[in-house]
Amino acid sequence: MFLRRITFLREEVPDLNTYPFTVPAIRGMNTLDLKSEVTFFVGENGSGKSTLLEAIAYKCGFNTAGGGINNIYDVDSSHAALGKYIRLSWLPKINQGFFLRAESFYHFASHLDQLAKEDPTIYQAYGGKSLHHQSHGESFLSLFLNRFSGKGIYILDEPEAALSPARLLAFMRVIYQLVSSGNAQFIIATHSPILLGYPNAHIFSFDSNVIESVRYEDTEHYQITKGFLDRKERYLEELFLNDED
Repeated sequence: MFLRRITFLREEVPDLNTYPFTVPAIRGMNTLDLKSEVTFFVGENGSGKSTLLEAIAYKCGFNTAGGGINNIYDVDSSHAALGKYIRLSWLPKINQGFFLRAESFYHFASHLDQLAKEDPTIYQAYGGKSLHHQSHGESFLSLFLNRFSGKGIYILDEPEAALSPARLLAFMRVIYQLVSSGNAQFIIATHSPILLGYPNAHIFSFDSNVIESVRYEDTEHYQITKGFLDRKERYLEELFLNDED
């Protein structure tokens, strides 16, 4: 592990009544101690998990639109408003790694194409060809298999967005291999009950007024998915039959 603690610098915020400090989980945050090489952020849309993830990437020096410290391009939504108001505690400090934002991955792929006009070898770190010339799922997996290597911290926002269940399992294998080398740490915001099942991961839930640790089996993602798979007909009946009355 490299990043050990995230601290919210509440006293430095000029106005707590502005976004993102009005988000309950962010407003209630004090410190988060990271206890595993793989940490998951879970919560409903708008709960603050992506906001905190982007702030961590900002403090790491990564491009908050997606990429590493050497990827320089702009996306309007990548302002990382929380980034100036958190402190990261390291042991040791590193700046290698990558920030993946599923929602702006298209822009990152276009950025690589621009770089490749000057240096076509840039594609070697991404599967040997333009990410735009691969399917969405193939491009994500190419990134994971080729760009994620060596010592680094990998900050991923909804990496499951383009991956089939089989490729999610392949991605978990990538995480395992990198973590087993002792040189990688992952912080991942996800809605995937498959990814959340990664062994010995630490899960933080953003679904209340404080960010709190939860067991895998206690996440809503696990409970709803398991309930649906175990009792599909009952779930569908409750969803649809009331509309027929």
